[in-house]
Amino acid sequence: MALAMPLLAAMLAAAGSPVLADMGTAVVPNRIIYPGEEITSGVVDEVEVTNPNLSGDFTRKVGEVVGMVAKRTLLPGRTIPASALRQAYAVTRGKAVRLTFSIGNMIISAQGSPLENAAIGDLIRVRNTDSGVTVSGTVMADGSVQVVAK
Repeated sequence: MALAMPLLAAMLAAAGSPVLADMGTAVVPNRIIYPGEEITSGVVDEVEVTNPNLSGDFTRKVGEVVGMVAKRTLLPGRTIPASALRQAYAVTRGKAVRLTFSIGNMIISAQGSPLENAAIGDLIRVRNTDSGVTVSGTVMADGSVQVVAK
């Protein structure tokens, strides 16, 4: 039986079977990555997938995980599910941000304090530090919050 599997794999590969011919790569940690830790290229490796039964939403390229944050503990040598990662926070609760509101050519800007952590594109509540009014807005790539009209 031990000889049959390599022989079967060789026959399927020769026949052009996509099942065993090219299984691709997967990203695995080379040490324990704890929840909340940002992933860098030095803590993960890209390895060849050798298990034909491996399926799911696991990450396949190092570029997919670098800069992301672990939502749960990731163990060395195990594939990293895409669902176990989140974007890094662009704004942090309590740290000053710039609020902007625009109508046509008019732009109003103010200082604010986020009431929650958020990633780019998230809708969050922010307290205007000058007036004390709480507004909602979308986190932008530059770390500012674009206020939405009610």
